[in-house]
Amino acid sequence: MPLSVELARQLTEKQIAFVQRSGLKAEVLEPGFVRLRMPLAGNQNHIGSMYAGALFTLAEIPGGALFLTSFDVERFYPLVKEMNLRFRRPASGDIRVEARLSAAEITRLEDEAGRLGKAEYQLDLKLTDGAGEVVAESRGHYQLRLR
Repeated sequence: MPLSVELARQLTEKQIAFVQRSGLKAEVLEPGFVRLRMPLAGNQNHIGSMYAGALFTLAEIPGGALFLTSFDVERFYPLVKEMNLRFRRPASGDIRVEARLSAAEITRLEDEAGRLGKAEYQLDLKLTDGAGEVVAESRGHYQLRLR
């Protein structure tokens, strides 16, 4: 069974010390949908825009947040197999990312992982600024594993 929203929020924002220090916030945590925000404050690079590592963190964490809100955490666990990030423009403010998995895809992944011990999926995400401009695009390859 997926975790409660409050427990998923706590784990998303505070379980990993690096993420907690970054100030990342889980704005929406629902089965099949998450929206996260990385603040610019405290995450600036040498020219005042957002540090690449903060953007990478914002691109990677949705996979875990989706797992916590969408999958049976007692039966499965997620792994990141590969992550790519393409920078489009400097991020000069807080940055958001949204990630989705349909109910049908969640069911398919749980069924496949239950039968085969693992199931793979991909998340293609856009990191956007306050004006909706894309500052980076990511592609993450994930694996759902049976415990």
